[in-house]
Amino acid sequence: MSIKIRNLGVQDYQHCWQEMQDYTLARDEHSSDEIWIVEHPPVFTQGLNGKPEHLLQVSAIPVVNTDRGGQITYHAPGQLLVYTLIDIKRRQLGVRQLVTIVEQAMIEALAQYGLQAVAKAEAPGVYIQGKKIGSVGLRIKKGCSYHGLSLNNHMDLLPFNYINPCGYQGLQVTQLADFGVHIKTNELAIPVVNSIISALDRLD
Repeated sequence: MSIKIRNLGVQDYQHCWQEMQDYTLARDEHSSDEIWIVEHPPVFTQGLNGKPEHLLQVSAIPVVNTDRGGQITYHAPGQLLVYTLIDIKRRQLGVRQLVTIVEQAMIEALAQYGLQAVAKAEAPGVYIQGKKIGSVGLRIKKGCSYHGLSLNNHMDLLPFNYINPCGYQGLQVTQLADFGVHIKTNELAIPVVNSIISALDRLD
């Protein structure tokens, strides 16, 4: 099954979220799966189960209550977002399987830059030396997924101090630039997206 890749550049979070919802609600069994590559202006997003107390400090950065799983996180330019609009029912794919595919894609991409990352079963996402570098948050509607992953490349990490990232008090975050890896965010997208597509192709 072919997958359409859309490179969207920098887009407002709420606009992109609405577009994902619209595509998912309008699609049928013949609609193509899509992967969207995007960056967002600074924004905190609070997941469906998000608890207000995880926002520690009010700032000028907007907070959007969104419909993905998970708690609060932060997006900004220099962070790669890869949204997976996949008909998981058609591909006979479980949600946990898709989470694993997305986490593994980040781990494999980081390995290409000499960075050893791991996933944690009890705390979805990807970590290097105990610090979080990649997050996962999905929503399933009509047997189809949207939202996806965020991977920190070279961004201002300071606003992560205003929250308990993903609901974990004291969780530290990191990014590729902290390890001396300096690449463009759209370049980082290539190994991540290739890994996701390869994993989905193996299921066909």
